[in-house]
Formats: sequence, C-alpha cells, structure tokens
Amino acid sequence: MSVAIYPTPPELPDLTDITRYCRIEDIEPFLQMISVAVRADHNRIVDWRCKKEHLVASIERTEGPPLKTIHESLNQIELERFLLVPSVNELHRSCTEYRDLLSARVMDTVIADMDAAGFVRPPVSFALISMGSDGRKEQTLITDQDNLIVYGDGGGEAADGYFVEFSTRLVDRLEEAGFMRCTGDIMPTNQTWRGSFSQWRKRLFSIVRYEVEDIGKNVMDLIVMSDARYVGGDLGLASELIEMIRDMERDYFQVLWGMAKAATEMKLALGFMKRIWTEGSGEHKGEFNVKLLAWAPLVMNVRILAINQSIPATSTLERISLLEAEGSFSSSFAGDLINAYHVLTRQRILIQVKALKGIQNDSHHLNPYQLSATEREQIRHAMIKIEELQKIIHANFHIV
Repeated sequence: MSVAIYPTPPELPDLTDITRYCRIEDIEPFLQMISVAVRADHNRIVDWRCKKEHLVASIERTEGPPLKTIHESLNQIELERFLLVPSVNELHRSCTEYRDLLSARVMDTVIADMDAAGFVRPPVSFALISMGSDGRKEQTLITDQDNLIVYGDGGGEAADGYFVEFSTRLVDRLEEAGFMRCTGDIMPTNQTWRGSFSQWRKRLFSIVRYEVEDIGKNVMDLIVMSDARYVGGDLGLASELIEMIRDMERDYFQVLWGMAKAATEMKLALGFMKRIWTEGSGEHKGEFNVKLLAWAPLVMNVRILAINQSIPATSTLERISLLEAEGSFSSSFAGDLINAYHVLTRQRILIQVKALKGIQNDSHHLNPYQLSATEREQIRHAMIKIEELQKIIHANFHIV
C-alpha cells in the first residue's frame, strides 16, 4: 500500500512573474545565470551519488577502523546534500540504508573473529534488532546504538555464554565503526537487551503483568521496543519477537493506557497565548530543546495510536498516513502532522549540522528568534497540532 509521507510542497514562483519587469537585454544573462547555477548543483548531486555508490560498495570488503572512515565520509555527503536539498525523507532513507550495511558487515566480522579465536557457535540462529530512530528508519547525521539480540531456544548455557561474548565484541566494533554507545545503555551488552526467545517471552510477560519492581522503567523499555526493526541475522526469528512485542502491547490494555497517559503528559514548548516558550535563564536562555519539547511528543503520540490500531509500520510518517487511511485522522489533520514532522526534523538536522561544524555545543537546543518569522510560525503551528494530537489520545483512552 502506498502512503503519503511528504509535506505539502510550497508554491513555486512562475518564471514569467520574475522576468516580466526585466528589460529585454537583461533576460538572456539572467536565464544564463540560472542555467549555470542549476548545472553546478546538478553536477554536485551527481558527484555525491557517485562517491556514495563507491563508498557503499566498499563496505563489504572492509573491516575494523577503516569502516569508521567510510561511515564519516557517507555522513559528510549527506550533510552537504541536505544543505543543498533539505529533504528529510531522503536523508532518513540514505542514512538508514548505509548504516544497515555497516551493521551487517560488523556483525559478519565479529562472527569470523570469534570463529578464528576458537569460540564454538551454538546450534541456534540469532537476530540483531534495532530500535529508536534506527528502528523507525529515521536516522539522521548523529547516531548511537539502540539494539537488542534474540537467539533461538535450545542452546542452553553455552549459547548464553557465546552471545555475552558476541555482544561485547559487537558493541565495541560498532563503536569502532562510528556508532556511539547508547547513553541509556540500550545495547546487548546489557543483559536486559539480550536473550533467547523464551527469555524474551518471560521478560515481556513480567512487564505487561506488572511483575517487575521498577514498572516505570520497564514500561519505558516496552515503549522503546515498539519501534523494533530487523537489521541482520535470522529474519524469521526477529519477526516472531517483534510480533510478540506488539501483540502484548495490544492485549494488555492497562500497559498501553499507561503509555498513552505518559504520551499525553509530555510537555511542549508552548507558553502563554500559544507562543513559543524558551528557557528564561541558564546556559540555554532564549532556547528550547527541540527534541524533548516538540519532536519527541509527536513521535511518541503517533506511536501510541499506531500500536492501538495494530499498524505494523515503525516510521512516524508511515504511521500517520496509515492512521489516516484507517480513519483515525482526517486528511487535513494527517497533512498537518506530516508537515509538523518535516518542520521539526528539518530543524533538528540543521542543529546537528551546527554541532558537527562546531558552531554550537549541543545538538538539541534551538533559538527560535534566530529564525525567520515564517520558520518560527511553522514551529509554533507544528506544536499546536501536536497538542491537538495529545487531546485526541487523551479522549480516546479516557485519561482523567
């Protein structure tokens, strides 16, 4: 099924509107100037495509630290291309594509190294599953590791021990290849994010039945797993675990209700009279955290409705379009949310560019008054629509 995931395009100016006031002797050099600029941009795009194809092709024959060089070169191409053609969809697609290849290559080299070191492979299959932005296929210029490992039953303690070693080496090698370690420790080196299929089933049942001590943390873990996506290994095993996660979220309504309540209570950077709110003091005075106070509430609330409506897609944009298709959203509201996602994600990527170039220290805070009035209004309108989305979920789940 084809879904609309692009924002409403702006109206392009008609060339006759530009040239109607030109003198006849000025029109030819004006058009020539446009032609030269277009050819130059086209040549840059072709050059980036060729370089990217060469770098991607080199991944399968590279291992160790040189993978990081390839990764950084690919990131730089995407950064430069985004500054010329700021397509959120294209950057998501491209970054996800080459990082999947890098992850698969790292996985292969870890297995080969362990074979060479004398580790005996257990007689079970396994899969690497990503979550977070990678799970949603929403990779941007800065990435970290948000992964789990599941392996088949029947391997006993030998399999458990093998995958402890495998996970340690995998996380180290991914870091070596340019994937930062997750600050929240959502990596298979943490035993919470590694296990056999039966161990995962037991763990998930404990969460949805409230049989764990720190229920808040465990429900947050379940929210993270809502974006699970296969990356490498046994596709069938990964699909089985992902289906089990989604079935449990739907079947245990009290857990989904708790997730919905948390989503509707997420704060937005909206202040008095729906104006953009910014920090009043401190290091980020005059700024606000775009990720926490705008983008994340959108992603989270869309996720809740998608789970509730049994929508399998993990991409936020696909979820919005499929929610429209099944009747949860009107066409106009779905369009507003898609536009909101593009507006906020575009700003997040531009902040990342500034951070990578050393222009600012962090990759999350934005000073809205350094933007044009049009851009500020776009951000404000996006947050108003997210607030409306929170109200929809609040009503649908009867949250008091």
